[in-house]
Amino acid sequence: MQSERRKIRVLVVDDSALMRKLISKLLEGDPEIEVIATAIDGSFALAKVAQLKPDVVTLDVDMPRMDGLTALSEMVSKHHTPVIMLSSLTTRGASLTMQALEKGAVDFVCKPTGTARLPEMAEELVSKIKAAARTNVSALNTSLPGVPPIKKLRPLTGQGRGAGRIVAIGASSGGPHALRYLLPRIPADLDAGIVIVQHMPESFTSMLAHWLNEICELQVKEAESGDLALPGHALIAPGNQHLKVRKTPQGCQVLLEGGASVNGHKPSVDVLFRSVAAEYGTLGTGIIMTGMGSDGARGLGEIKDAGGLTVAQDKESCAVYGMPRIATEKGYAEKVVALSELASYLVTKVGRIAELENTYACK
Repeated sequence: MQSERRKIRVLVVDDSALMRKLISKLLEGDPEIEVIATAIDGSFALAKVAQLKPDVVTLDVDMPRMDGLTALSEMVSKHHTPVIMLSSLTTRGASLTMQALEKGAVDFVCKPTGTARLPEMAEELVSKIKAAARTNVSALNTSLPGVPPIKKLRPLTGQGRGAGRIVAIGASSGGPHALRYLLPRIPADLDAGIVIVQHMPESFTSMLAHWLNEICELQVKEAESGDLALPGHALIAPGNQHLKVRKTPQGCQVLLEGGASVNGHKPSVDVLFRSVAAEYGTLGTGIIMTGMGSDGARGLGEIKDAGGLTVAQDKESCAVYGMPRIATEKGYAEKVVALSELASYLVTKVGRIAELENTYACK
């Protein structure tokens, strides 16, 4: 019975007394969560993590004395504690959050600018804490050895490979770290454009794209409506907009739409995958990666039904084995692959452009 399960023990860390009180009250409204302590900064937080061994820590990014990033590193590396970051919806907040995800934070929640959004934040925070309690923290410590030196290539001019293959990737919690591992290992001459939905709010997706572009041979950017997802490119759906693809003579064109959330998300992985199935059929590839919930599972099934290639990240390498689990259990994923093997598997199945030098001009 659910009521007989041990409660998830949470440590709340924030330099604001008001936020500590509000967050604790919001969390204690859920019968599965118990706030065991609070801390005013990273130094006090580390002492309480060592003493109390919480199941999950909610950690403010920006604090005096010892900030969240400094404390996070030790929480993850020494104590192997799942951490949810609390961030502000600012450019600085987005930048600090990217650094936190790189250091091993499971996920993040944006602090509301006013009390009116507190119930919305509470729902998101509770669901992410429950997912974090089941997180494989070691998957977030995966290093990046052996990535070749970056060799950026000039973008195609629009007369590229035309309407060839497309690879669509969907991820949620743990996704930024998984993408940071995967994308640098994908060669720019992969015979497909890449489109990505990562569950993130506005302003954070552009920071994610910039963060990934710095370490990839691929050209990575936040998608704009009308962009072409050609070989050598990876386009990331902007926060708060769905991304669809359309097959054109010039290549894979991306379209951005507003509208309602799907499966509680905007952008939604299902929206992307369904458009890939409809437009690309056997030339489409869907990859569902780490994340909580079920977004993307049905869309992956549609890609499979259309004759495309469908892949799920395996349990052992997922930080949160939610979305891939649903897709695998329902039989939508033809192949289950470890994160460490995913790039080579993709290259084997999709192929590479043989005459790269005739299509690209190196800088």
